[in-house]
Amino acid sequence: MAETLIWSFLLRFLQSLFSAAPFILAGLIIAGVFRRLMGRDLTVRMFGDNSRRSLVQAWGIGMLLPICSLGVIPVIRELRRTGLKGGTILAFAMSAPLFNPLSVLYGLTLSEPWAIITFAFCSLLVVTGVGFVWDRIFPDSGNTKPPPAEVAFGLKRMLSIAVAAGREAGGVSAIFILIGLIGVAMLGVIIPAGGLQHAMNGDNPFAPLTMSGVAVPVYATPMLAMSQLGMMFQHANSPGAAFVLLVLGAGMNLGLAAWMWRQYGLKKCGVWFALLLAIVLGLAYGVDRPLYPHEIDAADHTHAFDIYCRPFHGVVPNASQVVIEKLKRDIQPYELYASIALGAVVLFGLILNLFDRNCRIEAWLEKQQETAEPSRFDIIVPAPVLGGLFLVGLVFASILGCYAYYPPPGEVLEEMNIAKAEALGAALVGDEVHSKYWIDIYQDWSRKLEVGVYLRDWKLSDYHRIKSRILREQLELLKHEVEHYNEDKEHGDNHAEYEDTAEIRELVSKVNISQVRLKTAFLDER
Repeated sequence: MAETLIWSFLLRFLQSLFSAAPFILAGLIIAGVFRRLMGRDLTVRMFGDNSRRSLVQAWGIGMLLPICSLGVIPVIRELRRTGLKGGTILAFAMSAPLFNPLSVLYGLTLSEPWAIITFAFCSLLVVTGVGFVWDRIFPDSGNTKPPPAEVAFGLKRMLSIAVAAGREAGGVSAIFILIGLIGVAMLGVIIPAGGLQHAMNGDNPFAPLTMSGVAVPVYATPMLAMSQLGMMFQHANSPGAAFVLLVLGAGMNLGLAAWMWRQYGLKKCGVWFALLLAIVLGLAYGVDRPLYPHEIDAADHTHAFDIYCRPFHGVVPNASQVVIEKLKRDIQPYELYASIALGAVVLFGLILNLFDRNCRIEAWLEKQQETAEPSRFDIIVPAPVLGGLFLVGLVFASILGCYAYYPPPGEVLEEMNIAKAEALGAALVGDEVHSKYWIDIYQDWSRKLEVGVYLRDWKLSDYHRIKSRILREQLELLKHEVEHYNEDKEHGDNHAEYEDTAEIRELVSKVNISQVRLKTAFLDER
């Protein structure tokens, strides 16, 4: 049993690390840009110069940058050096991981669009409300440090960004990121497999409270949080619990909480969390009934949170091999490449921090050497302008990336045919693991189909939404029926097993028909 728990911890740790790697890389680069290109004065002005509008500006900037609650740690460490108030920094820290262009578009397909818009508005109320009160209680939370000297234009300026990012990747930021990863991995040991399947039902008045108890150690990327919200709405779970998951699950983690404790002390950190929980739970219970999807038949359980529970039931023989196979299957290529790049940056940072503790390389970069006068054809871009262009370009790249992440309908339908063959074939033979894996992919592609159409036509009719919803509901029923089949098979109930097989075949036929109708609707009836 102990060996299984160890492998459960490693699996959840590595799953979170691979999914976080692209966002951590983005956070390291953004921190380097703030430090070396934007500079302290321009960064402070961009965040409202500690004025009344600074909290709203921090929320808006956070909504645009593609980082998660782990990737935001090096950024807020840099903001802390600039002297921004704690309320502004923490407002940015919590808003940045909640939304980005990819996740917002995805979220609009998960339920009625006004539900996601309501969540975004409520997140604004949370970060500005908590930040305003906290700044009033602790007005002297800023801590300005001397800014680094400027680096001359050219390759040195670019290298200085890499050095700043490396220092963070192999330094203090890495410790807090590691704490965050350990927190979510510990949940994979403490919470039994399937332990949260019934806790978030829509008829459970304690669902938002229960979610608040597990959401802080949880780590969720913006896309993962949105997909979990979709599953909650699809199963008619508690919208209040969904809101708590978004704000605390995507917006917080134990590493971020540890950084707050380290920077502001136990008292200030405790006040922040008390205010945060009061406002989040108040809004959660406020939106719970108005946003409840009454048109959907409530399910008695959900698999949305299985990723935060123990991955195995009981003792698993050859757990190491099972973990390796699961990682090979689940890790996306871009996550693997980002993880390799992140490993290189961390190694670079460790070498710098071990062998250059006196920051000699920074001194060399900052040393101003006499150079020949630039020719009239040379264009020297000031560092703040270059930094601003980089940040704006990062936002536009995220928006343009939506078109690659959400392909046109023809390409999506081809991918759906592949997922359908794998999912239905596995379901017919009762392969629960394989069928669940491909059903989730199949459902995900159906949502990407909706977003892809909306991006290109700027509209999506209720007719097309219903066609996609019917397909996903049938796939969800198929997933549950395969579960029942395997449960009856384990208990030796031959009669129930026979009935389950018949039900699986009927659902497979319905899915095939729904796929044909979906294809016709999206290709010929737009």
